[in-house]
Amino acid sequence: MADSPPTSRIARTRRFGGLVAGQGIRWAGTQAANRLRSDEKADAATGERAAATARELVKQLGQMRGAAMKIGQVLSTVDFTAIPESEREEFKQTLATLRDDVPPLPFNKVEKLLKDELGEKLSDVFSEFDEEAFAAASIGQVHKATTTEGKRVAVKIQYPGIAEAVETDLRNMQMVFPLVKRLAPGLDVKALATELRERIADELDYEVEAQNHRAMARAWRDHPFVHVPAVDTGRSRRRVLVTELLIGRRFEEIKRLPEAERDRFGEIVFRFFFGTLKHLRRAAGDPHPGNYLLLDDGRVGFLDFGLMRVVDADYLEGERALAQAVERGDAQAVFAGLSTLGYLPQPDTFDPERLLAQIQTAGEWYLEPGFRRLTPQYVGDLLDRSSSPRSAFFEEMRRETIPPQALLIRRMEGLVLSTLGELRAGADWSGLGSEYWGDAPPSTPLGVQDARFWGLA
Repeated sequence: MADSPPTSRIARTRRFGGLVAGQGIRWAGTQAANRLRSDEKADAATGERAAATARELVKQLGQMRGAAMKIGQVLSTVDFTAIPESEREEFKQTLATLRDDVPPLPFNKVEKLLKDELGEKLSDVFSEFDEEAFAAASIGQVHKATTTEGKRVAVKIQYPGIAEAVETDLRNMQMVFPLVKRLAPGLDVKALATELRERIADELDYEVEAQNHRAMARAWRDHPFVHVPAVDTGRSRRRVLVTELLIGRRFEEIKRLPEAERDRFGEIVFRFFFGTLKHLRRAAGDPHPGNYLLLDDGRVGFLDFGLMRVVDADYLEGERALAQAVERGDAQAVFAGLSTLGYLPQPDTFDPERLLAQIQTAGEWYLEPGFRRLTPQYVGDLLDRSSSPRSAFFEEMRRETIPPQALLIRRMEGLVLSTLGELRAGADWSGLGSEYWGDAPPSTPLGVQDARFWGLA
């Protein structure tokens, strides 16, 4: 169990400042010493410093929770190009422990909030309640319980004082970014800050999440290989969310499964998020692996719908038409689509052929036909070629913008790609994708089942 996270503005600011100052001094010392080392020894020293930084980030940000922890979670999806390649995966895995292995608070630290939100004695609401949390994240932690009707449920409780702590973190997080830039020079830290602000505002209100969750559970009910747990509306509140309890294998265990099982899991992940966008017009903004469980019956359970946007039908159709134009290699249609959707503030300054090449590069993993096995190394290389300052299209990127309705779509695509890379999943991703943006017929046996569920076959 962890101690209570610091909630006062001064304490949290001091924690941020201490983290950045201490690591900044150590990085400066390492870089100074590297001038006297061989290239091989300098790379090794930088890797050691990166690993130490990762451990300290996990320790400090994990203890703080709130927006501080969100920074670590988001960074676990970033490719740290300044770190020797042999050290990158370990660094990302260390940061990713914030996603799945957050130390929960003792029950007495959240008990009063739970009782206040429910407005009743726990014994009047639950016949059994496990006071030891079985999962914890940046905003709240989850306990197992049994309702008075005998149903097993998961009870997510928001940390007391976390809303105030988050606001302080959002003001202080600029201090962390110089340190992050040393590890990932190509990262757009301004975009990261905007993303964190948008994400956390919704996540602090569990009633918003409950609405999203209920819509997802209704839409995917009785699906052959996807399961979204039901929400217990009567017991959920603004800072308490009660859902059906799911038990299954988590992502680190799934990554060790045989290749065929990983491929099946990866296809289901792809189909769930792209299918949610196509059939429900909902872009899920937090598709990280900590929100998936492989159930004993082979279905995959999906959790956490705090950040979600319903995309306008006309806008989504424009995105689908854009993908089809890229697939055809139609540069003029790509240019027209990007202009209409709002990606090009000054359309006349762009070359259609360059725009087509840019999107073909960024989306090659699911636009180029044929089987492709994704790996962390491939994902890192693709991001380097398509979205870093070293990209051949960096000048175009600096003059482009992402329309508000596309923000979560692009984030979803990026995190799904990162997840599939970690999983080392293989498929004809273009064949799968064409079912969603091009209405192509099912390309796999799972696709046939999915099409029947949605009434398309």
